[in-house]
Amino acid sequence: MASGMSTPSRSTTPPVFVTGSAGHVGANLVRRLLDDGVRVRVLLRREDNNDALDGLEVERAYGDLRDLNAIRSALEGCEGVYHCAAVVSTIEGNRAHRRMVYECNVLGTRNVLQAAREAQAGRVVVTGSFSAVGYDLDDPSAPSDETMQFYPMERTMPYERSKALVEHECWRAAAGGQDVIVATCCAVVGGSDFLPSRLGRTMCDYTAGKLRAYVDGGFEFVAARDIVEGHVLCMHKGRSGEKYIFSSEYKTISDILDLYEEVSGIPRPRRRIPARAMLVFAEVASFYLSRCHPNFPQRFTPGAIRLLRKQRHADTSKAKRELGYRPTSIRAAVHEAYAFHYQRNAITNPNAKRPSEDAVTGTEGRLTSEDRPKAAGGGAA
Repeated sequence: MASGMSTPSRSTTPPVFVTGSAGHVGANLVRRLLDDGVRVRVLLRREDNNDALDGLEVERAYGDLRDLNAIRSALEGCEGVYHCAAVVSTIEGNRAHRRMVYECNVLGTRNVLQAAREAQAGRVVVTGSFSAVGYDLDDPSAPSDETMQFYPMERTMPYERSKALVEHECWRAAAGGQDVIVATCCAVVGGSDFLPSRLGRTMCDYTAGKLRAYVDGGFEFVAARDIVEGHVLCMHKGRSGEKYIFSSEYKTISDILDLYEEVSGIPRPRRRIPARAMLVFAEVASFYLSRCHPNFPQRFTPGAIRLLRKQRHADTSKAKRELGYRPTSIRAAVHEAYAFHYQRNAITNPNAKRPSEDAVTGTEGRLTSEDRPKAAGGGAA
């Protein structure tokens, strides 16, 4: 149940409600909202790592997405909802893992939407996933847009399936008249990565010399500042019942390693493992680890390798045309991510370079306040 709600702000303006604020997207979004003078209420679980909120002037409500009554209590009095919380996973996992992914992602979204309706909280922006967007079956690398339906007739990860069902919950709510938009997210790169994310862990492992080879392939990446911008644009300019894809750039794994070498000064691995060969090894390793050591972190899972092999590209023209979305660069986002982990002493190699001053201050590649919409609460403009 939601309990122990703190209220640091005395503002009479209704707070904006944010789930998933301890995660990568949510932590960056909360900071953006606070920078724009928005009153923010976050939903947290006491048992989770909530370091991302330390020192921030936010109202805290405690509860679990699977507890509808807790969400109802936490949402009371809010205007505008950003639902960023999700279990992100690239493994098949065991039965308990799959059920947890379904309940948190799908049923949790249903609960947030229902509680928002009952509280008359206005527009809900839900974080979607590019892995739940369809693609050309004859040419998976062709750009995908919002009209392409998720293809369920092949092997997919529980996370992918859950995010497709999350969209179904959103469209069902929209059909009933609720104001809801999906902000589709690609692989996020940037700072304020407290947990950290898979990409954050990979960067730290790289600088520690733990990556001796890489798998070929590529994917769409989005700078943390860009996906946050996308959420704010959805809140104020988006059309209800629609989804918008937000990406910054397509990069191959080799491209990302080049950037890691640039930012850290640590030489990148040159040995490339064909994705087809790595997939065979990953299938065996993941099957064993998922059943015998379910808490062991897996880097190259079969699901992740299948995504890399497709080399999927995103078409962001709808977001640019309707919302005025202007993506920045992944290079700047990598520099900011490196600076963040370096300052938190997660970069342990003494030979690693110090980050640039622009990356430390977060000004590299960032839009000015005049270039971006203010993230005032209250739903669509």
